[in-house]
Amino acid sequence: MQALIRPIQPADDLSLAKVIHDALAEFDAGGDGFAGQDTEMQALSSAYDRPRHAYFVAHCNQQVLGGAGIAPLTGGGFATAELRKMYLARPARGYGLGHQLLTTTIAAAWDHGFQRIYLETLTQMDAARALYERAGFLRLDAPLGDTGHHGCNCWYLLERLR
Repeated sequence: MQALIRPIQPADDLSLAKVIHDALAEFDAGGDGFAGQDTEMQALSSAYDRPRHAYFVAHCNQQVLGGAGIAPLTGGGFATAELRKMYLARPARGYGLGHQLLTTTIAAAWDHGFQRIYLETLTQMDAARALYERAGFLRLDAPLGDTGHHGCNCWYLLERLR
């Protein structure tokens, strides 16, 4: 699959929200305490059009396949970013798009001056957890910051090498 990665655009909002909601439903994570309930889901492009925020979309033939973003971690201090809303549509998985999105968001975090990247996920998201671990993320025993995602049960942190 030949997909391209680019910054989010307002025209992506509805398609991307559907990808995220479908992925969350697949893992029984569509209720309270999960990313799909965040107010930014109504207009993702606007939510990431701020300083030290970035969101990237994977697309092919004008179809949104998924995305991933970074933003300051609420309650995490100036140096800590949060990897946010990294999801791919089921048919787009297994082609390396997750790796492309992850490396793009990591580079954006470093470019924005962050020194650490935190993320939350679920134990049943095995492929995602393996991707994060291959990228150097280390598992934490407890959550950081205040994301509001109390439904997540796996936490990871990547420290920038100096």
